[in-house]
Amino acid sequence: MDDLRIELNRQAGTSLVEQIVGAIGKSISEGRLYSGARLPSWRDLSAQLGVSRGTVKSAYERLIDEQLLVARGAAGTFVADQLPVTYPADTSDLRGPLPDFYQHPFGESAMVFQVGIPAQDVFPYKVWSRIAAGAARQAAMASVSYPDPRGESGLRAEIAAYLSIARGLVCSPAQIIITAGYAGALGLIMHALDLKGASAWMEDPGYPMTRTALSMAGLEPVPVSVDEHGLNVNEGLECAPNAALAVVTASQQAPLGMTLSLSRRHQLLEWAATHDSWIIEDDYLSELQLTGRAAPALASQDSFGRVIHIGTFSKTISPSLRLGFVVVPPALVNQVGDVAAALAPASSIASQRAVGEFMRKGHYLRHLRRMKRTYNARSSALQRALETSDADKAMAGLALLLRLPDGTDDRAIADHAIEFGLAPAPLSPWYANSSRAHSGLLLGITNLPEKGLGACCNRLKQLAEISQGREV
Repeated sequence: MDDLRIELNRQAGTSLVEQIVGAIGKSISEGRLYSGARLPSWRDLSAQLGVSRGTVKSAYERLIDEQLLVARGAAGTFVADQLPVTYPADTSDLRGPLPDFYQHPFGESAMVFQVGIPAQDVFPYKVWSRIAAGAARQAAMASVSYPDPRGESGLRAEIAAYLSIARGLVCSPAQIIITAGYAGALGLIMHALDLKGASAWMEDPGYPMTRTALSMAGLEPVPVSVDEHGLNVNEGLECAPNAALAVVTASQQAPLGMTLSLSRRHQLLEWAATHDSWIIEDDYLSELQLTGRAAPALASQDSFGRVIHIGTFSKTISPSLRLGFVVVPPALVNQVGDVAAALAPASSIASQRAVGEFMRKGHYLRHLRRMKRTYNARSSALQRALETSDADKAMAGLALLLRLPDGTDDRAIADHAIEFGLAPAPLSPWYANSSRAHSGLLLGITNLPEKGLGACCNRLKQLAEISQGREV
């Protein structure tokens, strides 16, 4: 209805039928009503405009005669196909969002070696479908009212229980706010903290999307190197001691995979408390630690109330859920809750209820155990298939890092690999400081073929040798 924009003037010298015909025809010619769009029924439009049904019927019949509309009986009246539409603006130069980051088409199946996508073949789809269908019915039958913008209470309670067991993080459901994935959580926190003009420590190498988001929020990302112990806090103190924020992947560093050591954790927490700064913990892999027990969340060791913990279900269930959560220190709960209500309320009540039920019945923990077994087997298979020395490869979270000689164009290799159905991620874009950047390829282990893995590795090896100027 918004696209029709029909304004009738009973004092005008033209009939109401003519005015309706002209308004609808203009909406079609300007592209605001697209081919195939369904128009309101005679009854609905007449009620909105305050005219008789016969007036609307006559206008529709005129537009049908002009081949602008098509009547399809009980199905309704639709805008005709193949209309000569004149668009109000040239959109030929428009592109998708963040093309350097989102290199693969949205909505397509995961490719071999693609990182950040959970295994497609181990998810309990039958169980999930049954639970999701039930949650959708419950959401449809629920009373019509505004839901809690912080998220469904049942899901928040299940997350709190899970974090206590799996991540060592004891918190109240009141501290948890449901978000639209990691990006939604980061945006919510940036709005709530309002740190425009301040500087923020950022792991180097570190998640490029986080670096971009900090800049968009008006902060200055300060790249701080990582070593075998994680974030080099001393370096951060030297280059930006008064930073207002630090973003860390403490449990499994993205992309290199090391765990932030206990001494570094204490040092980082003391810095935040001393300088009245905040720490955002990106717990992007949750408890998906393939060897041994996952390190506890940094927030579980925070006695100062300075750590904001962000988790998602993107790596454990599906990124298509766009479902994440923030665990907020008690001092920030009211402030962040207000921002969530005003700017970023939790959405998709049916999905929230489905995930809550999935967790409550124990399916989530069983699924995680199965994923760990599967990923361990696939990690071993990939390392055997690569046929490279141990010095050239290392596990990094749910990816295997294949190191390349410095100067190798890892971006070019990754671009060429897509032509063969392979999607390794280049390592060099994860570095903000180009002087310490290294070349490499991150090979996701979650979606690997049972047959033909050796051929995929050989193709990747050929592309690397071509990029290095060697004969294949």
